[in-house]
Amino acid sequence: MQPGISTHVFLSQRLHPGLLDALKRGGVRTIEIFAARHHFDYTDRAFVREIATWFRDTGTGATLHQPIFTREQSENWSRHVGATLSLIASDKAHRIDAMDEVKRALESAEQISVSAITLHLGLKDDDWDERAIENSLTAIEHIHTFARPLGVKVLLENLQNDVTTPEHLLEILHIGHFDHVGVTLDVGHANLSDTGLEHAFELLRPRIGELHLHDNHGLRDEHLWPGSGEIDWTRLARLTATLPAEVPGILEIAYDLNETTESVTAKTSEAFSRQAKIEETLQESV
Repeated sequence: MQPGISTHVFLSQRLHPGLLDALKRGGVRTIEIFAARHHFDYTDRAFVREIATWFRDTGTGATLHQPIFTREQSENWSRHVGATLSLIASDKAHRIDAMDEVKRALESAEQISVSAITLHLGLKDDDWDERAIENSLTAIEHIHTFARPLGVKVLLENLQNDVTTPEHLLEILHIGHFDHVGVTLDVGHANLSDTGLEHAFELLRPRIGELHLHDNHGLRDEHLWPGSGEIDWTRLARLTATLPAEVPGILEIAYDLNETTESVTAKTSEAFSRQAKIEETLQESV
């Protein structure tokens, strides 16, 4: 597993090279850019060029997380704004707006060497039905067609809804013949599911192109630093050992923990050092 982190931890701030430096000092090799206009303004080409220069000069890998806020929400963003941008919304106009916003974010890959984009199929608690299947197939096909010439792989994330259970993600991929679309396995979300983390790995392993790493206490989606909740990280290390070494493990930490740049650097380094020691111990015991 390749160490990485999401800029989500700094979501309340406008992204700049100083924040990226702090993430890089934590020992990561890949940074996931969280696409929100108030944070990473993907419509500002001069701003994107500055961020692209940082990635190029440092040799750091980049992935992208789709926008989850509408343009209006981002322009008036606060800590209390909830995600409403949905690629599979029941209203066609809303679906089109969401796909257009994702494409605008993807255009940043013309300047930044983004290897993958993580997509959300729906919002929390969305139901699994024929409409959800049809709208998911349309959204994936549309975005995959746009992303492929840019060299960006599309990854689908398991969320807290019925549309993105491991079984349903695989069904969508099978029905759509999406052989080149993968999965971002969110460890925290899997821990909150009825079937659990090992079940998600068992089903999705061949498709996993990225991991989202964060902890919780099994009751709600807290996005805590590893070791701050109830997830068994030794058990997780056994599971991640079965993945290709180049798969990024992205720390996706809550922005409302009010971390400083110094604390993010230190906690990132500590998280991956602890995980490396666990992996070494497991290898020695084999």
